[in-house]
Amino acid sequence: MSDHAPEIDGSCVSCHVLEVEGLCVNYGKVMALCDVAFRTSCGKSVALIGPNGAGKSTLIKALAGLIRPECGEIRWRGQAMTKSSHEIAYLPQREEIDWNFPATVRGIVEMGRYPHLSWWRRFSSKDTAQVDQALESMDLLDLQDRQISALSGGQQQRAFLARALAQEAHVFLLDEPFTGLDADAQDRLTSMIGTLKMEGRLIIASHHDLDTVETIYDEVLMQATKQVAFGSVKDTFTKAIIDETYGRERRSA
Repeated sequence: MSDHAPEIDGSCVSCHVLEVEGLCVNYGKVMALCDVAFRTSCGKSVALIGPNGAGKSTLIKALAGLIRPECGEIRWRGQAMTKSSHEIAYLPQREEIDWNFPATVRGIVEMGRYPHLSWWRRFSSKDTAQVDQALESMDLLDLQDRQISALSGGQQQRAFLARALAQEAHVFLLDEPFTGLDADAQDRLTSMIGTLKMEGRLIIASHHDLDTVETIYDEVLMQATKQVAFGSVKDTFTKAIIDETYGRERRSA
């Protein structure tokens, strides 16, 4: 996958920083997310941890520019994010996707190039090469002509990761990416997240399996509508903070 790493001027850690301050999101009169603030950078993987209804998906959609916050600010590379960016890739929960949509794997991956095209420009040789590299990186070349509905859950996830690679995204926002995958597919996705991180990308994912957090992620944002804590897995993913986040629920639940 190293041939497909995004081009970064200077240090990724010092230049490609995502900052969130005082973020709040309401759905009508219902508060979905309140007072979220954290700072992270490329080359890291971040888990969003919290009970159902804690606002994890809402935060991911706000970071992707799909939801307008009630208040607060999101900054990417020092600039306020007021709309979606081709450097930010969003992968929704699998149940939100119409898998019966008549598209091939290659067609899905080619969608990643659309943000780079003006209304009049056709695919160039560079666009084709980016798609080919993305398919190869996710081991999908042999499946590129298959309908997306005919793939396994793990293969479908790889197709959408390939789309993000073709997009040349720096930030991958993954909403419950491990849900519904068998053990082999989960292991493969874990490895891919590690590779993407080492290539200099930022991975932010909502995650529900507390037993695997320490093996996949560098940082955690613990939230229960309001933010409970943010920091390294070592310092923040503790029993006391987990209990505070989940209330009476226990880590083994």
